[in-house]
Amino acid sequence: MTIAFQGVSVSRGIAIGHVHIIQHDQLDIREYQIRSTRLEDEIQRFNDAIANARQQLRAIRDHIPVSTSVDIAAFIDTHLLMLEDNALTEEPKRIIKERLCNAEWALKLQRDALVNVFEEMADAYLSTRQDDVDHVVNRILRVLLKQTPLLHEVADDHLKNKVIFADDLTPADTVMMQHYGIAAFATEYGGPTSHTAILARSLGIPAIVGLHNSLRFVKNNDMVVIDGSTGTVLVEPDKVILNHYEKRQREFKRYYTSLGRLKNAPTRTQDGIDIELMANIELPKDFDNVRDVGAKGVGLYRTEFLYMNRESPPDEEEHFETYMEVMKALRGLPLTIRTLDLGADKQVDGVGRQYGQSRSNPALGLRAVRLCLKEPELFRPQLRAIIRASAHGPIRIMIPMLTNMQEMQQVLMMIDEIKSDLDDEQIDYDHEIPIGGMVEVPASAICADIFANQLDFLSIGTNDLIQYTMAIDRVNDEVNYLYDPLHPAVLRLIQMTIKAGDKAGIPVAMCGEMAGEIEHTRLLLGLGLRQFSVHPASLLEIKKIINDSNVSEIKRLANKALKAKTGPEVQLMLKKKFPDTI
Repeated sequence: MTIAFQGVSVSRGIAIGHVHIIQHDQLDIREYQIRSTRLEDEIQRFNDAIANARQQLRAIRDHIPVSTSVDIAAFIDTHLLMLEDNALTEEPKRIIKERLCNAEWALKLQRDALVNVFEEMADAYLSTRQDDVDHVVNRILRVLLKQTPLLHEVADDHLKNKVIFADDLTPADTVMMQHYGIAAFATEYGGPTSHTAILARSLGIPAIVGLHNSLRFVKNNDMVVIDGSTGTVLVEPDKVILNHYEKRQREFKRYYTSLGRLKNAPTRTQDGIDIELMANIELPKDFDNVRDVGAKGVGLYRTEFLYMNRESPPDEEEHFETYMEVMKALRGLPLTIRTLDLGADKQVDGVGRQYGQSRSNPALGLRAVRLCLKEPELFRPQLRAIIRASAHGPIRIMIPMLTNMQEMQQVLMMIDEIKSDLDDEQIDYDHEIPIGGMVEVPASAICADIFANQLDFLSIGTNDLIQYTMAIDRVNDEVNYLYDPLHPAVLRLIQMTIKAGDKAGIPVAMCGEMAGEIEHTRLLLGLGLRQFSVHPASLLEIKKIINDSNVSEIKRLANKALKAKTGPEVQLMLKKKFPDTI
């Protein structure tokens, strides 16, 4: 009998194969006191474990083919950097000395302290970074507990063409298994913004997460179908189902092969409307991918990584050098830098303690531009560095989470002061550097006409806009079913923002996840969106849909969607009109 499971799709594609279950052994962490005479031995044992864990990760990194995209190795590099961070390498030793406890216990206490901070983060992308802490800590613990290497890290072909089922996977797991030829993976936990999910998309591995309790019903060597487009898993499919998905699998392969030909093609609808496709980027190493897919620039460059895992914030020169490195990689393509989007609750180390305490509801607290205006010594160095860098290439400044005119006027005043200072210092910069704002809360969407008259561009951040409109936490399993990009209220706010930009004569982009979801592309075109900023892995597929679309026809559908009563009603409209992308 065929059993079906529904999870969250994080990487499209069809895979058919036999199950291989990965069991991450439950770590039995004993807690005990040590004698003072054993203190140095215990600290040395911890140092040796860190060195061993580092050696394991380097070995994994060495297995990554040279031809592989740089962002793949970057995930392993992230974990290697964490093994250099004082939060994991020094703080546990302080706990060992202070409490005279064993290394495992000290590491567990530090892990719990770090994860507690991550769990209170308002930003879903940043909050899921707690997974990385867990992955690195567990690797160190396995060394301390003298456990043998995990089976899937052993170099052989036993995983070739297998569909991996697990409670969760680390980025290192995913890289190694892709190298050994797995067909797909499915996990009980995880979300679409986890490193593992992002990595699956970059590697082109069909993947589904959030399959709660599936391991109770799936056995090793079961035949399964993974439909990464819909988030569906079918266990022991019958012949009819199998034939259907084998045909779809062949179609997918032909489709993705054809996308590569679009890299240098213009992005233009069937009725001759030019659309601008840009990329969302986080780390400097990601910038090669922007050129690889033919993006017209970077529509969102997140700078939060500069502030993470450190005792003090970066100074102006560190900002400046980072932006210069990015611009060198882009070779003349425009760069949109989002200023700091952190709150006191969104730090993992000393920076967070320096700028306040976390709150019970951080999404509604001191974050983004609110924090920056409250703490100008945090904000000014970044603004000065961006403005200085503008002398060397096309840069735009984008301010996150604007909600009222007072905030915007304060930011513009600070920028004018910085420009005046640079003039006095005879430092060159782009005197017309564009200043834009992110529309992420209903207040800014409703007042988009006011903002549009004062700014050079707007960008819609749908992740937060949907969350705040629906009054739900999108990473909370108990309510995230209410996270609905197609809710009529969300669509109206999007259209309201686009119309405000059109009336003021300024561009409006969308840089949230909705822009990179192919099932929404045509609707967004119909609502008037002309600039998309998406993950590089999604860009060519979005381009194909745009190039196959006729905006004059879609407008009628968009107008009907705006009059709908529910999100599912809108989805049904789209499914009837465009069954190929739903």
